[in-house]
Amino acid sequence: MKAAERLERSQRVNKSVAAVFQKRMQVAKDKFAARLKQGSLAGTPEETRAQLAAVLDPANWQAYGIDAVQRGILFWETLRQRGSNYLEHNAEGLKPVLHFEYQTVLDGRSFERPVNYALLCITPPAGVKVDPKLRPYIIIDPRAGHGPGIGGFKDDSQVGVALRAGHPVYFVIFYREPEPGQTLLDVCRAEQLFVKKVRELHPRSAKPAIIGNCQGGWAAMMLAASDPEDTGPIVINGAPMSYWGGAWTEGEGDNPMRYAGGMMGGSWMASFAADLGAGKFDGAHLVQNFEKLNPANALWDKYYHLYDRADTEPPRFLEFERWWGGYYLMNAEEIEWITRNLFVGNKVWQDQGFDLREIRAPIVLFASMGDNITPPQQAFNWVADVYTSSAEIKARGQVIVGLLHEDVGHLGIFVSGKVAKKEHATIVDVLQSIEGLAPGLYGMEITDKTGSDGKPDYEVEFRELRLEDIAQRLNRFERADEKAFEAVAQVSDLNQKAYERFGRPLVQAMSSEKTAEALRQLHPLRVQNWAVSNANPWLSWLAPAAEAVKADRHALAGEHPLRQAEHVGAEWISASLDYYRALRDAMTEAGFFSVYANIAAPAEEPSAPTEAEVPGQVPAQELQYVLDAVGKGGYVEALARASFLLKKQGQPLPLSRMELRKELVAEYADELPDLSAHEWRRLRGQQEIIARYAPEQAVQTLPQLLQNAAERKRFTTLLKKLISDPRVQDGGASPEQLDMLAQIQSLLRPATARTRVPARAAAAAPAKTVKPSRAKTTRSR
Repeated sequence: MKAAERLERSQRVNKSVAAVFQKRMQVAKDKFAARLKQGSLAGTPEETRAQLAAVLDPANWQAYGIDAVQRGILFWETLRQRGSNYLEHNAEGLKPVLHFEYQTVLDGRSFERPVNYALLCITPPAGVKVDPKLRPYIIIDPRAGHGPGIGGFKDDSQVGVALRAGHPVYFVIFYREPEPGQTLLDVCRAEQLFVKKVRELHPRSAKPAIIGNCQGGWAAMMLAASDPEDTGPIVINGAPMSYWGGAWTEGEGDNPMRYAGGMMGGSWMASFAADLGAGKFDGAHLVQNFEKLNPANALWDKYYHLYDRADTEPPRFLEFERWWGGYYLMNAEEIEWITRNLFVGNKVWQDQGFDLREIRAPIVLFASMGDNITPPQQAFNWVADVYTSSAEIKARGQVIVGLLHEDVGHLGIFVSGKVAKKEHATIVDVLQSIEGLAPGLYGMEITDKTGSDGKPDYEVEFRELRLEDIAQRLNRFERADEKAFEAVAQVSDLNQKAYERFGRPLVQAMSSEKTAEALRQLHPLRVQNWAVSNANPWLSWLAPAAEAVKADRHALAGEHPLRQAEHVGAEWISASLDYYRALRDAMTEAGFFSVYANIAAPAEEPSAPTEAEVPGQVPAQELQYVLDAVGKGGYVEALARASFLLKKQGQPLPLSRMELRKELVAEYADELPDLSAHEWRRLRGQQEIIARYAPEQAVQTLPQLLQNAAERKRFTTLLKKLISDPRVQDGGASPEQLDMLAQIQSLLRPATARTRVPARAAAAAPAKTVKPSRAKTTRSR
């Protein structure tokens, strides 16, 4: 690129950065002003004067002063309990914070390649019965600074909803200290052994479902790709699979965490921190990064909420802080692999010795628009990176289902009781139905509905999507900024090599186990715990003082004028911190793109979809082998092809019809092929490609697939039964379906009797009918 062209491009980049920055600033300013106005003592002038008079009344101040001091004592006593719990939890070895009892099945520390992972079997609570023949669930929690257990943190959790549905549940945990030399590939091999063990324990069950939360999500995908024979459906929740993904130009949808690698110069900082830790990376650094994302909550909101509700909030606060305050370690090799290949390199789906396209089980992707740690782009974009088209997804027999929440935050995806009772419980309910979907990419919608008994019900619907349409939108609107991250990766590699050559020898020479432990204990997140605990003799008066307050509590109602004024002040502080965060993130984003977008190579113009969804147009070259097999196969291929030719096109699939499919499969089992679920999906996908892109050949070559007279009779009989079954046709068979059935029947008749039969006559041919069943369309809770 010539100097003049580079200068012109740089000016365009800087202009775009400035425009987005100004937009961010305006949005932040408007939000701040709205919150200040909303949090003020609002009303008519007379009401405002009355409120001010009540605030200035000395009598109110006396009662408020007593209440405020008492709440202060209870507040600090709760923090002292948090610190003491922290010390106790560490002394116990940071046990998992699971709400349920459990037994250890396998301990990875005893493996040939030891890892600090273990497989637990969850013990059902009293009153809950588990059927060992049902599909087992294996839940993998994130190893991202905290300890394990968040997936079973309370009764309404991923563990809880699976147990109540009767499924055996297993949980993958990890210990605080990594094993010497442990790598993430060793962890993946250990998890393969966990899955095989679960299959041994449940030989008559379907393959286990793998549930991965956040970092556990891409770990589950690695596991499924490396061992596709043993894994069942994969559900990944808030899992960052495409780390460069985000929304730069779409209003207020910024995702500041994805800029961290570039602003710190790449992965070398993780190596530096691990070297200071004598070869171990302190997970408290990751937790601190999470807290920095939301300074209002980390510095003010959660503490004021505790102070405001000092009588009722401590148990919930202490329960959560027990998990949040448990910091785990990683080997240097592990954190370097994560930062180089994932955070900075964005290579979770390529060049890692496994291919995500090898996964044979359905994949459910659950993300939230309110998640600023793993935004939906990071959860979903990998599909467009791995697959070239919808046709490739179908040819490989893959089913990918996306589920998007509107507003819950990152932790809420795993912790929220409401999410557990709705989204996670629904996924458990419909997982078997998802396995019955035809290959393709789907959007899953859960609609709230109140049942006749007044209890909440949910309707579930699956709508097929085209990857080409999604990829075109991503390329045009949301992925143009990823060129800047390619520049980050290059700068990171340079800085990493420089650090390894010049910095690492010096840092490692200065570090030891003692200095590493001292640095860990002096980390701010640990200091705030042990400094306010039983270890501090200056706080010995807090416990008896709190007991005295509880014995003679003088609490004020929330409607008290001074309590309301207090809430206004708290809201102003929170709004100010959120405003600071918005300004900080906007400046970070502008700084990032000002540097790296100018370094990056110019982005290419977004291309049109790789293929058009029109009959006769051949899809990607690598799928040509599917079309070449149009006249090859037998009864199974013919049945799979006919299932698409006779399908009502363009209609979403409500759950009730998917459940009906399972009923029909059971009823017509003798007529259907005995194949594995994946093999049947793969055949259906390939035959759909043939029927979609070569529709005339697909029909005309059916006789080549059914050369045996007995198979032809079996085939046509089954089609007539199905298309005449009133349970199959919602509102009756369409004219197009009847015409297609007549055409197929005509082709498969012996040559001497082959005459064109009118479609209506074909439909009227005698066929066994079955009384319709009443399939529910709602899921009750």
